[in-house]
Amino acid sequence: MGKGKKRPLLNIAWFSTGRDEAARQLLQAVQENISTGNIKGEISLVFSNREPGESQESDSFFDMARSYGIPLRCFSYRKFKRLIPEENEAGESKKQSQENWRLKYDREVARRINEFSPDLCVLAGYMLIIGKELCQKYNMLNLHPAAPGGPTGSWQEVIWTLIKSKTMESGAMIHLVTPELDRGPVVSYCLFPIKGNPFDQYWQRNDKETLFKLIRQHELAREFPLIISTLKAISHGEIAIRNGKILDAKKNITQGYNLTEEINREVGADLI
Repeated sequence: MGKGKKRPLLNIAWFSTGRDEAARQLLQAVQENISTGNIKGEISLVFSNREPGESQESDSFFDMARSYGIPLRCFSYRKFKRLIPEENEAGESKKQSQENWRLKYDREVARRINEFSPDLCVLAGYMLIIGKELCQKYNMLNLHPAAPGGPTGSWQEVIWTLIKSKTMESGAMIHLVTPELDRGPVVSYCLFPIKGNPFDQYWQRNDKETLFKLIRQHELAREFPLIISTLKAISHGEIAIRNGKILDAKKNITQGYNLTEEINREVGADLI
């Protein structure tokens, strides 16, 4: 960037089902960091796969988005899916139509967000898997509750895999969404040990239930800070996404920006 030129604001499309209080808290936290200039960007669009009236929780989420003056686009996947006929004009069976509905849905999503030309789409509690075509059209970020190269699947599946394999550490990562679930290029990550204090006593007792809760507590405490720190780093030029590759500030390809120290400062000594 030339001398005297300001870095353009990061244009963010925020994807969320808005299904719970955590969805509202995360939107609020990011908006606060934008308003203070910590994140040099703006949320130009909130997209939801629910529509008003489908859920009281998502309605509250929509109210919050409107209170910030953020344009809102809603498109119910449930209603869209119900419109699929038993057999369409092309002669597809219902099974074939069901297999193709996600592609058709994603194309409708793209049509609704194109006018905003987002630099980045952030999946923040968006409860649909993104299809191949949509994730190749936009840079889309997703939070996965595991260290790079760690277990895939839901956060519950991740934790049980960690316990079964007696892994030494876990973490959380932000990755680029690709057709391969939870295996896109790592944008950023943080790590924390799950051996030592306070974990060892529960490993020794083989108290898997308490271990499960404790690992989740440590991972959950890092989710919001990791998302905010990642958006901050991208908006300040410390990380860039180019043609599916993650670049550092010197434009070198990186395997992910390690934010462990920064996240540890955020969560405090009790969760390090």
